[in-house]
Amino acid sequence: MTHALLSAFLLICPALIIVGGVHDLISYRIPNWISLVLLAAFAVAAAAAFALGVPPSILGLNLAVGFAALLIGFGMFAFGWIGGGDAKLFASGALWIGWTGAATYAAATCIAGGAFSILILAFRSDIGRAYLPANGPAWFARLIEPKAQIPYGVAIAIGALAAFPESSLVKALAAL
Repeated sequence: MTHALLSAFLLICPALIIVGGVHDLISYRIPNWISLVLLAAFAVAAAAAFALGVPPSILGLNLAVGFAALLIGFGMFAFGWIGGGDAKLFASGALWIGWTGAATYAAATCIAGGAFSILILAFRSDIGRAYLPANGPAWFARLIEPKAQIPYGVAIAIGALAAFPESSLVKALAAL
């Protein structure tokens, strides 16, 4: 796999993260196939990067960060703070982002999650609902129901997109 082809292949991560966030927004569900394809694509990208000379320590740190994110995500799921799909999407995004972008990923996801939650709660208030159109898509009507959950996949997607340029894999390939 050449540098140009590998660079194009790296776009799989942001594309699938966006699909996961949008899917969560409209259906309150993140399909498992998104996280599985992210995992499989990372394995291919990591093997190609290793063949091009990226040090194994960088790839090992990516695996460690992804595993740590999975443990943290499942802990949050156990407390009922996020859904299982959110935990898997967060972990598979962390796998791609690695150590160099982990702080940005976590911070941007938290900030986006807080801001998105405040926005949704404002829409769900009586005052907010008064300013919304009477007719809209079914997914939006579900989103602004007062007792509905907040689709955190949106915040995960925003955090991943903010941190992806700092990805250790992207940086390592750019340095070659």
